[in-house]
Amino acid sequence: MISDKTQHAAEIIKRLKKEYPDAYCALNHSNAFELLIATILSAQCTDQRVNIVTAELFRKYRQPRDYLNVSQEELEKDIHSTGFFRNKARNIQRTCARLIDVFAGEIPQTMEEILTLSGVARKTANVVLGNAFGIASGVVVDTHVSRLSQRLALTAATTPEKIELDLQQIVLKKDWIMFPHWMIFHGRRVCQARKPKCTKCVLADICPSYMIFTNSDAETRQ
Repeated sequence: MISDKTQHAAEIIKRLKKEYPDAYCALNHSNAFELLIATILSAQCTDQRVNIVTAELFRKYRQPRDYLNVSQEELEKDIHSTGFFRNKARNIQRTCARLIDVFAGEIPQTMEEILTLSGVARKTANVVLGNAFGIASGVVVDTHVSRLSQRLALTAATTPEKIELDLQQIVLKKDWIMFPHWMIFHGRRVCQARKPKCTKCVLADICPSYMIFTNSDAETRQ
């Protein structure tokens, strides 16, 4: 039986897919390994900043072994501006060591295996498996997906893990990979955190939060 939330999600996807037909993963990469590194760096950092850092990083380090041939301190300097650089450098080197020792230098293609890599939680795993291999293992939940899913009443959950579980129940599996991209594009361009552009939103008439924000704007102007 199709639930009201499933129908609601389907309508949201229909509209966002039309609005953002060219939605894509914002992290620059040319292979699965680069995407893995970029996603680890993206924790608590903007994709724009990560792309600036990886433009040089991916010229210097091309394979797992390259990250192990330098000291942690040197790698920290290379990724310093992404924040939390000590933990990230440590996780990257541990991940690269495990890729070599356990996976013959290749990125594992199952959720169970990829989660054994340092610094890789479900969000990172879903990003890599979905965008590098086309494997719909789950739904990427970042700050944009969390915010929009709550505003659009797709979930009442507040943690990424629970939000993902809710979304998996109402979003068709064929859309699991692209759904976050459509939501992220919309979150950046229209449904922004502090001041959403509700009057320009293609979801305004089906968004439970529309009146809340428009009334708030009206009161601010008075």
